[in-house]
Amino acid sequence: MILSQHTVQNYRNIERAEFCPGPGLTVICGRNGQGKTNLLESVWLLSGAKSFRGSKDQQLVRRGEPFSVLESAAQRDDGQAERYRIVIGGEGCEAAGVRTGRSAQLDGVDFGRATNLAGHFYAVVFAPTHLSLVKGSPDGRRRFVDAALMQLYPGYIAVYRRYIRALAQKNALLRDARRFEGAEQLLDSFDLALAEAGGEMIRRRKEYLEGLFAIAQKTYASLSAGSEECSFSYRPCAQDSEELLEKIHAARASELRAGCSTVGPHREDLIIKIGGEDARAFGSQGQQRSAALSLKLAEARQIARITGSEPVMLLDDVLSELDGARRDFLLGKLEGRQVLLTSCDAASFHHTPGGIWEMEEGRLHQVQ
Repeated sequence: MILSQHTVQNYRNIERAEFCPGPGLTVICGRNGQGKTNLLESVWLLSGAKSFRGSKDQQLVRRGEPFSVLESAAQRDDGQAERYRIVIGGEGCEAAGVRTGRSAQLDGVDFGRATNLAGHFYAVVFAPTHLSLVKGSPDGRRRFVDAALMQLYPGYIAVYRRYIRALAQKNALLRDARRFEGAEQLLDSFDLALAEAGGEMIRRRKEYLEGLFAIAQKTYASLSAGSEECSFSYRPCAQDSEELLEKIHAARASELRAGCSTVGPHREDLIIKIGGEDARAFGSQGQQRSAALSLKLAEARQIARITGSEPVMLLDDVLSELDGARRDFLLGKLEGRQVLLTSCDAASFHHTPGGIWEMEEGRLHQVQ
């Protein structure tokens, strides 16, 4: 997949910016706080996903403006060209005739919510926060898996939302269960909804992670020159919806005491070991970063394998966080793909064949 044109208007600190990245490496340079990450984030939104920085939609609109607009053109690997338009409604957008949140058009046709773009534009984002994928909390690893699945299987978004909605309702009831008559019946209803949606989430996670881990393990072995072994595994809380429901029912008493749901995909984790030891507790910073790098490269390979389309790689100032060997390894693995990379220092890229753009105070211009 190749992003050929991207225009941003009233997005965060960017009043207007337009650029046409090449099919290989494109570097966006500039000092910190100038808008480089904002530009990369706006490209990521074409995938239908939320901000990779966890921002709410209204925070994406330039201060003082009612809405922002993203317009892009891309060509898929099968030769099909597509045009995307995302409008993000902020404060006061209704007066301008714009809906709140993110709405999208595909090839000029109203597409409803921007999440409906999932499955059309494929991208992998790698930011400094992702280097904490191994040593960070289980929640970050679950988000990593779920974000990938939402791109690959648009139906996963609906399943995930059903699960999260039922989970929020059940937790609210568990906190005040003693005050409500018929709480047990309501809990049975929520448990059934959680088991049905949760079982589907588990099935998708198992299928996806089996292939991802095989690639990540080989990538780590290559990165370490075979000097150490890194293993990745996923232990689902249940094998299917039926078993999940049984486990949720068995936990009823403990959940009532805790005041929250304690069983389900929202409590799962990925297990990463280096040399047979828990990478989170015993891995060095270099080993942890190698494992995270292996997972992100495996994510790109999985997208290409499943969809037949190479994703656009978005590297947000991640090279400055890697040592020379890992930086060279990453760039070597990205050859043949379109890469949009942000950096505070463009000097090391002046001899690359790709284009170099500079971002200053939200304004973008090409320098090479």
